[in-house]
Amino acid sequence: MGKRAKSQKGAQKAQDRKLDTSTLPPPPKAVVDEVGSAKLLEQPSLPGTGYKALDQEGYDDGGVADLTLVIDLDDSVLRRKRGENDYFNALKADLLPRIVKGPLAKIPRREQKIKLAKLLFSDEDQQEDKTPSEVWIDHVDGDEDTRTIRTRTKRLDSARMALSLSSVLKEPACQSLSLSEISKRRLAMYGKDGAEDALRCADLAIQIAGPAFWDRAEVEMETTEHPTIDPDHENNATTPGLSHEKTLKLQPIRIAELCLRSAYLHRGSALAAYGREDDARESYLKVLPMVSKEPRCGRLDWERVSIFVNVGNTYSRQGNYAKANEQYTIAENLGREHLGAEKGNQIDGMGIVICALRSRAFALKRAGKEDEGKEILKEVIKMQIELNTLNEQKLEEIEAEKLKAQMAQLELNDPSILA
Repeated sequence: MGKRAKSQKGAQKAQDRKLDTSTLPPPPKAVVDEVGSAKLLEQPSLPGTGYKALDQEGYDDGGVADLTLVIDLDDSVLRRKRGENDYFNALKADLLPRIVKGPLAKIPRREQKIKLAKLLFSDEDQQEDKTPSEVWIDHVDGDEDTRTIRTRTKRLDSARMALSLSSVLKEPACQSLSLSEISKRRLAMYGKDGAEDALRCADLAIQIAGPAFWDRAEVEMETTEHPTIDPDHENNATTPGLSHEKTLKLQPIRIAELCLRSAYLHRGSALAAYGREDDARESYLKVLPMVSKEPRCGRLDWERVSIFVNVGNTYSRQGNYAKANEQYTIAENLGREHLGAEKGNQIDGMGIVICALRSRAFALKRAGKEDEGKEILKEVIKMQIELNTLNEQKLEEIEAEKLKAQMAQLELNDPSILA
């Protein structure tokens, strides 16, 4: 039996600390019901931005539901783990993991998670390749201008900041994705000289998403610009991975697979930068079984194409053009299926074809068939001009749809405004 408050003020404080269970939100969904973006939408999520899935009913949501699963703004995993009362009591007392020093200390845990999502997923405008392609090519030649170096540095710093924030918030899925991004951006920054660091980060991302245990200290070392690995460090892997049976009682396997898809892809690129083409190909191909069950749409076909083209490039660098071309053909056909479909995704379809053709052209040049490669590049240039026109038209359509929606809202609020 607790002590009785000695004053009215003390009694009020005690009352304020009590949790009013009638104000709690509904409990989280059952784990089996959390399917993310695997479930297609009946209608496009936004005017002008949704594309119908290929050869089936429904529309892709652009990965929004998957992002929601990974970021877990509502703390569904913690709520399942701690129970509703314990979780909300801890939230009310500000006892849940969050940054408590610096500028972010002023905002609650949920807002810090939103900041994390922006760090991880909102820098597309800074990417050098404006397509969704994840094909690895070594663009580092030592002649980069100041602006390019500054952009690459900023992107790498953002990924490290995302890892730091997700480590404090204790969000392992975000830690895994952050490490994959650090791996990717190290290669973009340093080229082949960054292969060792990039591979280490990708391997850590796989450990977090895997079925075994991982070491938090090893992961948190990667938040620094120049990680120093203590030669006497003993691995202390005590945190269960996202595919561990204990974790899967609290969250769906899809979260682990989303992380593994990214980690194996970037691990393949790090191995390719090392010159370990066979190992790179093996890593790339681990992604295919996980994406084979996903719907056919532009966003996911770009992921498939990135795998096929990367695999093709490993064969090309080994001097096997025939095997490389098999992969480019598979990738090209994925794009042409969009172009040939009724109401197909013309922009992504054409972009995919261009990606496959360009890779074939470079492979031909590497194989000593430069004239054939030049002919294909002429086709690429012609298609790129057409694609640029389609992109401009699409932007105009999106702006028109936004304006239409704004005018409709104005009329709803004040019908006389359009009279």
